Amino acid sequence: MVMDSENGTLSMLILHRIPLLVALIHSAVASGSSSLILAQEGAGLTFCCAPGNDLYRVLSEMGQKYKRFDDPMAAVKSAPNGTGILVLADGYPDRTTDVSSETFAEAARKKLRLFIEYPSNLPNMRVGKSRGVELERGVATSSVFGPGLAPMDIVMIHDCHFVEIAADKAEMVIAKVAGFDKAVYGLKDTPSFPLLFEHPRGGILVCTTKFSHFVTARYATREAWQAIWKRIFHWLQTSTDVPLLEWTPTVRPAYARDAKLPPNAAREAIQRGIAWHSKARLLIGESWKDEYEKRRKHPGAVGPIPEESLPPGDGSNGLLEGICSRVDYRGIQPAVWTLRSDCNGESALAFALSGRMSGDTHSAAIAANLLDWVYFKSKLYLDDPAKPNYGLLRWTPDNSQALYQDNDVKVMLGCMGTAALQKTDRWDKVLLSNILANFRTTGRLGFRGERIENPDLLQRGWQSYWQADTIRLSPHFEAWSWAVYLWLYDKTKYEPLLEKTRSGIRRMMKEYPDNWFWTNGVQQERGRMLLTLAWLIRVEDTAEHRAWLKRIFDDLREDQDPCGAIREELGTPGKGCMAPPVSNAAYGTGEAPLIHRNGDPVADMLYTCNFALLGLHEAAAATDEPQYREAEDKLADFLIRIQVRSEAHPELDGAWFRAFDFTKWDYWGSNADAGWGAWAVECGWTQGWIISVLAMRQEKINLWDLTRKSRIATHMPEVRALMFPDEAPNSAE
Repeated sequence: MVMDSENGTLSMLILHRIPLLVALIHSAVASGSSSLILAQEGAGLTFCCAPGNDLYRVLSEMGQKYKRFDDPMAAVKSAPNGTGILVLADGYPDRTTDVSSETFAEAARKKLRLFIEYPSNLPNMRVGKSRGVELERGVATSSVFGPGLAPMDIVMIHDCHFVEIAADKAEMVIAKVAGFDKAVYGLKDTPSFPLLFEHPRGGILVCTTKFSHFVTARYATREAWQAIWKRIFHWLQTSTDVPLLEWTPTVRPAYARDAKLPPNAAREAIQRGIAWHSKARLLIGESWKDEYEKRRKHPGAVGPIPEESLPPGDGSNGLLEGICSRVDYRGIQPAVWTLRSDCNGESALAFALSGRMSGDTHSAAIAANLLDWVYFKSKLYLDDPAKPNYGLLRWTPDNSQALYQDNDVKVMLGCMGTAALQKTDRWDKVLLSNILANFRTTGRLGFRGERIENPDLLQRGWQSYWQADTIRLSPHFEAWSWAVYLWLYDKTKYEPLLEKTRSGIRRMMKEYPDNWFWTNGVQQERGRMLLTLAWLIRVEDTAEHRAWLKRIFDDLREDQDPCGAIREELGTPGKGCMAPPVSNAAYGTGEAPLIHRNGDPVADMLYTCNFALLGLHEAAAATDEPQYREAEDKLADFLIRIQVRSEAHPELDGAWFRAFDFTKWDYWGSNADAGWGAWAVECGWTQGWIISVLAMRQEKINLWDLTRKSRIATHMPEVRALMFPDEAPNSAE
């Protein structure tokens, strides 16, 4: 450095500090931190918070050292003039952050830049009471966050509590908005409240909630929160060289997108997936089954996960539906205290296959108990032969209205596979009556429709449905029932099963894709159709049937990302019964997709990837064509990678959430669905089928061949005479 008469002292001081600067840089590099600015200017930030605060802890783990105080005034007095200070919300959400007027005055005198969370009071501003949210999400309203978070981009602040403050030019607000990751309808028609803004007098950056709770409360997405903290550090330090926070989420994917999977990854995923049911205590134990009777009466049947002191059951009392999408400020999600026929029946197969793979007799026993509960103990099975609803299943104990074939068929598939694995015919008669009960309420064109109302069925009789010209161009509701009818035809050669099913499939393929009705999206309709067409080839292997399968597969594969995820897609406008919300007000008021528009990079493990995995597996086995196996392999690897890993939340470890953004590699999606949102875990639909197919892959079996030797046909004469006493088949091609 060149010395001159005016700056010689300063120059000598800088030269004297060079060794210290080099040492700090080496220390930062050794710690693996990319944020040298904090290592160099650690004294430029002062914290007032508990030592366990997420932000303070993350920075400490990154190798940063900062002064920390418990009292705001002590922190202000210690902080060097002109530096940054963070007063974080230790009392959140029960207690707001109290900072005295003297402390604010001292901070102003020292020209400190003060970031304060969840304040009780502010200079010359009215601070309202704390309030919570239901459906609201954070929305960026400024470009200050950089490219990582643009205006109208959405962030998730789970279980957000905030204080109401009127402020102009907020950088972020909380509001109920529709959209996947952007508030597509803006903010004009929805109430919004400031979350982050600069105080009018300057020098104070106000956060009306607790941003520093981002790890514990599992704020999303990680990429967005990195941008938020970068902005805050930049404001505090008035520097362009600010840190990028790095932390290990408490709930995260098991593997990175490009990580090489170990040889035992699939087996481990299956074992962790099965263990999840017990860790989440969803198998109702004998000693606490009365707790279910209490909890199921709560609104939405949502309540706390059973306590750790309550031992999981063995399947004899059923399996709770799963985990709700709601995440509280502790990062905890409640359970859905509902017992469903479908979730229990299809979960039985997952336990049975896992038991076969590992030799675990306890899992095999749970599988049998779950099916016994569905068909013999739960009273879900309608067992009066004199009634036209004989053989059908109520989908929950509390529902005597809607009869869904889509729910029944999942029990059927779980039952036929479990029976084959356990080499028993104990469920054959009830399984057969369950299949034929759905079949005899199927119309002459091969369609049954979305649902049948039980009172109508009791009044009209099954024959009116058998003879109706019903058409429902939705594989979500029809396709798997057709697959089971084809399976039963293969065992019994009962011609109406093939005739009506072939008629329905032909009509469905003729109307594809423009006239298909889709539920949450058209991708799931394709995924459900794969199994049906694969099993149609098992029964009638024709060039036309193979062409149908390939057509559906090609369209689905077109949206399969290189990582294996299947991108969600909306179908023909006006044909969706669960379309994206049409306004901010409509957000969260019904069932809905995870995306808002085609192109949103999300995969759905509740409606698409789970069912497509089974369809691809059976298509590969039916055709012996490598294209199906290749797509299945990619999808299976993707599902193994995104399985939840969590030490902090064992009740989630081994689960699969509904939504995954495969570009951000984070659990994310529009949470508009009123019942099964982005962070929901469904026992049967999601967990059951993913585990089952992964296990079949390990065992090198498929569901069709596994059940080939079923002796269900021995009951056909008796049950057919009981259910079709004056039968006159009247199908129409």
